[in-house]
Amino acid sequence: MNKNCLLCGVGGQGVVLASKLIAYAAMDKGYDVRTTETIGMAQRGGSVVSHVRMGKHIHSPLIPFGSADVILAFEPAEAVRNLPYLREGGLVIVNEKAVKPVTATLSDSGYDGVEMLNHLKEHVSRLCIVDGTKLCNEAGSAKVLNVALLGVAAGSGALEVTLDDMEAELKKRVKPQYVDMNMKALSLGAGAVQ
Repeated sequence: MNKNCLLCGVGGQGVVLASKLIAYAAMDKGYDVRTTETIGMAQRGGSVVSHVRMGKHIHSPLIPFGSADVILAFEPAEAVRNLPYLREGGLVIVNEKAVKPVTATLSDSGYDGVEMLNHLKEHVSRLCIVDGTKLCNEAGSAKVLNVALLGVAAGSGALEVTLDDMEAELKKRVKPQYVDMNMKALSLGAGAVQ
């Protein structure tokens, strides 16, 4: 079965690494995998979008509108911005903490993400809002948000990759001194699904 996962957030949140971990795990399971990123002005604060397509006979890396099985959003406004990609009945996993974009900072707007989360609640039938800050605090670092959200995605069963698959990739791809912290973040994320 083919699966499409769109990851979105802002520069510095680890979106691209998270998409690579999903892709590697899917390839290790024998799936055909295609990925692409739109990173533009992603150096801290700019939008980042990664497409991951896995299954049998995947020919294009871009997820067509209305075809994403999962949107894994590191930030509420990015989740809303990418909603046209979600298929009917698809799952949105979103970190509840807003990251104020540069434009909002310059205009001194009061963006806090609440409106975006309310929009998602009204328009998405399968929505999982995650307290990423809490998970990161429990894991010991704000830098493991991406892995905590991967734990939520793997724990939800919405991807073709399991928690065990993600653990194997972390052991292979993360520097040894950071493996334990990332494993904890993955486990905490999976636990947040219950």
